[in-house]
Formats: sequence, structure tokens, C-alpha cells
Amino acid sequence: MYRQRFDLTHNPIPKNAQGKTFFDKGPGYQRLRRRFAQLVEDPGLGVLTADAGVGKTAAVRNLCAELPRPEHLVLYLCDTAVSPLDLYRTLALELGVRPSHRRSQLWTDLKKALVHMVDEQGTAPLVVLDEAQHLSDKFLLDLSGFLNFAFDSRELLTLWLVGLSPFARRIRMQQHAALHTRVLVQEHLEPFDRDTFALFVDHGLKSAGAHQKLLADAALELLFRASRGVARIAAKLLRAALRHADEQNQSFVDEHVMDAAVVEMVPPKEAP
Repeated sequence: MYRQRFDLTHNPIPKNAQGKTFFDKGPGYQRLRRRFAQLVEDPGLGVLTADAGVGKTAAVRNLCAELPRPEHLVLYLCDTAVSPLDLYRTLALELGVRPSHRRSQLWTDLKKALVHMVDEQGTAPLVVLDEAQHLSDKFLLDLSGFLNFAFDSRELLTLWLVGLSPFARRIRMQQHAALHTRVLVQEHLEPFDRDTFALFVDHGLKSAGAHQKLLADAALELLFRASRGVARIAAKLLRAALRHADEQNQSFVDEHVMDAAVVEMVPPKEAP
């Protein structure tokens, strides 16, 4: 395994990056951290979008992991291509509520459970609906009504809708105006620029145990251009490059090794 050659404790830029393995120095993430904290203090509706692989789910996962427990209860749902009733039933099960087959009763039971959690247990619920681009228009139209607590006089939970970039435009459509006016925070994450990307890769290698420079400058530039600054693509290409270097008995990733990784991992029409 290449990890032994490069003296790494785990894969660089791991899929489960969190805490010390998560890169938190990017300006986009820092801005999101501030807005995330805002919703923790003042509960409401947040929307986070990004292109595939940029790291929106990882960012929210890392932020949620930093919340103190049991003061906060984090519920993560990603099976969003289902009916509105199924989503509410899943939420009810997560909250320990026996789900009803009638929407009106289900709403009542869910709101009672949230009131009990906030007012009596002192726990702040935070719900993340990932893959929000799959949410039906019917659910989005419905959601505004569900978030109306006590004659719309209070907020009982923080809800983040996390989805691909087109979702930001969709939620601004006129038919969803009632929901969009409830959005307190709306953020969009962009791929890394060249300078931030270099810091991201360096952090990924060092947090995995690297004690010396493992990539030539030309290899890093090729990695940036091939990945277009997208974290998920960069992670796959970097691991492929380290594997190629190991197979060639090299302890350093040069431009030729990185090029071989790009040829292997990126379809020809997408290669830089």
C-alpha cells in the first residue's frame, strides 16, 4: 500500500474528514461557519448549495460535529426523493414519535415533540435535509406551513436544505415565495481557487502524517487543473497518483506520475 511508502496513517483527504482531518481554512467554509453559528443562535431555515463534489455535505457534517451535546440534537436525512408524507414520517421516527398515516395528525405530533424537546428537555433540534434538489415541489410548498409554529410566533428548529447548485434558483421561483421568505441564511460554496487548493492539498497530506513535501509544483498544478478545484475529484486523483508513485518505486509525485493518474481517472474528453 502506498500509505506505508509515504508513512501515512490514513488516506489523504478522507471521505469522512472531520475535525483535524477537515480543511477549514477556505474563505467559503469560514463564511459558512459564521452563518451556521448564526442559525444555531437564532434558529430558522438555511439553504446551502454547491456543485457536486465541492464539499457541502462534509462542511455541514464538520460543523454539526462541533455542536455541544446533548444541548443539540442533529438529525440527518438524505432520502429526499420520496413523498412529503414519507419525509415527515422519517422525521417523526428520528424524533421518537409514532408516525400517523394522516398528515394533519403527523404535523401535530411532530410539533408537540419539538415543543417538548425545546421547552422541557432544553435541547435544540437541527435537521439537515441533504440532496435537497430531489425534494418535490409539493414538499417545498408544504414545508412553509409545517414551519409555522404557534401562529408563526416562534422557531422551534434549525433546518438546513443542502443541495446542488440549481436548487438555489429553484427555491427562488415564485411558487416557492412563501418558503423563500423564511430563509434566514443562504450560502453557496465554490470550488477552491488555486492558492486555497494548494493549502487544501497540503493540509490533507500533513493531517494524514506526511512530514515532507510529496508533490512537485508541476504535479500540484496539474492536479488543480484536472480537478478544477473540486475536493472530491482532487482526493481521487491524489490517491491514484500516490499509488502510481508507489508502483514505480518513487517516494515523490512528479508531473509524469500525476499525468498517469489523470489519464487513469479522468475520461479523455474531461482531461485538461
